[in-house]
Amino acid sequence: MASALSLAPRALYEEVAELLRQRIFRRELEPGSWIDELKLAEQYGISRTPLREALKVLAAEGLVTMKVRRGAYVTEVSEADLRDVYHLLSLLESDAAGVAAGRITEDQVRELQDLHQQMEAAAGDTERFLALNERFHMRVLEIAGNRWRNQMVTDLRKVMKLHRRNSLLKSGRVQESIREHRAIMRALAKGDAGAAAQKMQLHFRHGLEAAG
Repeated sequence: MASALSLAPRALYEEVAELLRQRIFRRELEPGSWIDELKLAEQYGISRTPLREALKVLAAEGLVTMKVRRGAYVTEVSEADLRDVYHLLSLLESDAAGVAAGRITEDQVRELQDLHQQMEAAAGDTERFLALNERFHMRVLEIAGNRWRNQMVTDLRKVMKLHRRNSLLKSGRVQESIREHRAIMRALAKGDAGAAAQKMQLHFRHGLEAAG
């Protein structure tokens, strides 16, 4: 059982928010489930004050929904929510891919190729595949260099994670995703901004189809 002392050195509520965030992503706290504040406070050896502050952080990220006189619930992502999130990610990340293609260096190409190879090797390990996939996408964003876009994508990806695992479990989706990343990688390596943006858009379109 975790103790309050083990949650230092970050502000206590921030550390609690990260613990809960990871439990939500791992489905230990299922979408739509009620969050038992008293039970969690006892588990972490803390008062309910930092726990409630942590829940406010997660609510701002869209991972938790606060209901009047009913408490906090893990957010359930509707089909409309999912379409909206994928639409925005497609716009933001395809734009980033186009920008990145115009400025990417040989060292950065090799870095992305290495990440892609690790992702292919992790095709049978969903958790590792997801982690490497996100690293690949976020590295493209970093290369494109717009911190405001990066922040928006980071927040949207947190909501996407509420549903993402289910889409990857669909037959053939992992291998299809790998092929799409391979095409994005080729366009980036060639410095083809138009192709990089188009391949990224296609990637998100197929991701939404698999998630639906």
